[in-house]
Amino acid sequence: MSDGTLITLISLGVTMLFMFGVPVFLVIGYWVIGMSFVLELPLDNIGAALADVFTDGFALLAMPLFILTGDLINRSGIARRLSDFAYSCLGWIRGGLGMASLGACGLFAAISGSNSATTATIGSMLHPEMVKGGYDARFSAATAAAGGTVGIIIPPSIIFIVYGFMMNLPISDLFMAGIIPGILMVLAMMLVCFLICWRHGWGYLIALSLSRVVKTGIGAWLGFFAIGLVLWGIYTGKFSPTEAAGVTVGFCVVVGFLCLPLHRLINRGRDERPDVSERSYGEMLVVRGFGPIELPSITMRSAQITGILAPLIAVSVVMQQILSVLGAQESITAFVTGMGGYYPTLFTAMAIVFVAGMVLESLPVTIILAPILAPIAASIGVDPIQFAVVFLVGASIGFITPPYGLNLYVASGVTGVPYFRLLRYTVPYLAALITVWLLVALVPELSTALLP
Repeated sequence: MSDGTLITLISLGVTMLFMFGVPVFLVIGYWVIGMSFVLELPLDNIGAALADVFTDGFALLAMPLFILTGDLINRSGIARRLSDFAYSCLGWIRGGLGMASLGACGLFAAISGSNSATTATIGSMLHPEMVKGGYDARFSAATAAAGGTVGIIIPPSIIFIVYGFMMNLPISDLFMAGIIPGILMVLAMMLVCFLICWRHGWGYLIALSLSRVVKTGIGAWLGFFAIGLVLWGIYTGKFSPTEAAGVTVGFCVVVGFLCLPLHRLINRGRDERPDVSERSYGEMLVVRGFGPIELPSITMRSAQITGILAPLIAVSVVMQQILSVLGAQESITAFVTGMGGYYPTLFTAMAIVFVAGMVLESLPVTIILAPILAPIAASIGVDPIQFAVVFLVGASIGFITPPYGLNLYVASGVTGVPYFRLLRYTVPYLAALITVWLLVALVPELSTALLP
């Protein structure tokens, strides 16, 4: 049997495994091992590549730390305070609670850097509130799923860390480049939310109250401080993204430990009053917090997520090497550059990212395609930082694009709304995000304006 036939059979076999729900890490791993036998590559190359990633990848240390940050701010109650502030600012507009959930996604993303954590946290908190507030349950779940897409664009971003590590780009510059596109994504989705809710008359309105805005703003001060700490430290060069992740984790742990006894003292041991207007300013200053006994369980949950992502990055590095041996990079390069011209080449690369995002999570899309498409973009004059943002905004859209749509599965899981019932209300958000994506591709300044 020829090598070409074996390669085809192995690729078809692992594709079937993927369709049957086998984890992506195992699918890529089986393919890598099979290809190593076919191409007669030494298997110890796999072990060496895995060791290099885990021992030399200092930048990747930020990934588990930002995952842990997301879990800490959720457990401490900081995430709830951010969503309360967003609702106070937008609740007087038709669809205000839906818009507030999108705003809360943006604020949560500015600390956690994860799309799935953003969708799960905001969806579990605000979906019940939206349903009680007169919103359609399907629309509410779709809103949480769409809002989570900014989790990997607004800095800090786990996937930006991976991209910067792989393409040897300054992660701090990538973080800065994601701010404006991330804000545009949130604003575009808010507009869609307003139009849909205005058409259907969904949502109960609350009066715009300056005192409520001020009170919830004070209540969210710890979240704002964490966001400012990360951006200030990275932008001024006081610490690297990896160091910023460590500082943020330390801050969240200290806040959680200190706030728990203070919260119990101020609230006299009772649960926090659900109505913000009934809380005193003293109650708003302190979040719920958590105790040392809870820290191991929080850390374990974050470690489980890291344990899924880190091996995938490592084994995908070997996959890149094998694809290079097979000539895949040259074939794709020839196809994309064969389009001719700046915009045809750029849009073809974007189309490849979009299609890949429909069937794969952003991490394997980045690991597999970024080393191939980024040099092509650079060869036609696209700024590497701008293309990174274009690439990753396109990958983020895949989170709500069937048949994969990771955020749709996450939103379905936390809200109880069946996956296929989310799709109808996902389409308008998808159109808004694609519009922003095209703007980011056509206007380089949206990605580079904040760079030092």
